[in-house]
Amino acid sequence: MHKGIRNWGPPLLLISPTIIILGIFVYGLIGVNLSVAMTDRHSLADDSSFVGLQNFVTLLTQDRFLHSLLNLAVFTVVFMAGTMVFGFLWAWMLDKGVTAEGGFRSIYLFPMAVSFVASGVVWRWLLNSATGDRASGLNRLLESMGLGFLQNDWWNTPVWGMAAIAMPAVWQLSGYVMALFLSGFRGIPEELREAARMDGASEWKLYRYVIFPQLSPVALSALVIVAHMSLKVFDLIVSITGSIYQTEVPATYMWVALTYNDYATAATIATILLVLVCVFIVPYLISIARAGKRSR
Repeated sequence: MHKGIRNWGPPLLLISPTIIILGIFVYGLIGVNLSVAMTDRHSLADDSSFVGLQNFVTLLTQDRFLHSLLNLAVFTVVFMAGTMVFGFLWAWMLDKGVTAEGGFRSIYLFPMAVSFVASGVVWRWLLNSATGDRASGLNRLLESMGLGFLQNDWWNTPVWGMAAIAMPAVWQLSGYVMALFLSGFRGIPEELREAARMDGASEWKLYRYVIFPQLSPVALSALVIVAHMSLKVFDLIVSITGSIYQTEVPATYMWVALTYNDYATAATIATILLVLVCVFIVPYLISIARAGKRSR
């Protein structure tokens, strides 16, 4: 026992500050948030009584919150599909060999260095809904190209306008997904590809049975990262449209609730968002742990 304590003592002492900080400022605050979500504190008043899960029931049956969830679902689907498709295509092009690969990578990785707030301000102008002679941004570009019939209201369209708001997010994160897929492509030994070709595998079969299975861990990681980022989206939407009902998602609804000192509602929304993120993160962590055990 003394030997075990001696072996575990120094490492535990070394990481104890991190454990304490995480315990207080992460898990402790999560506990405080959950406790507020179970009260009826809907104002600045300190006195509040315990109401259990009543706030959760109220939110999940509220048209406004269900509308925000629908907006989030549309945004998430378009965001995930766009980043995965474009990220894979660009990585595939780089793997196949393109001229000026360094410049190509820099161009598509540059948007990652721009904050969502900065890009949101630019895309607010690009997605201006004015048409005809008053058009600007993308509508103006379409008009000048003789494609005026493609002009639309962009994010002013109810619900499906969220797909337009997902465009800036796709533009900004596709380069990151490209980098992930490119690392996966470059990690596949060339000997494996040559062996498949020598066995008579066509290019499609090479990708179907050799390359795609090797890329599945990278694709899963990219999906989880992009999914959890989309669930927490806030700054991009506020920069483009502000906190309006039409483009409201749970994160912006939570901000509106906080500005009106509705702490119980804001805490309830935060808890629901945490659960949604866990739906994506926890299975991924479990699969990683199982893969690590199998590789030992």
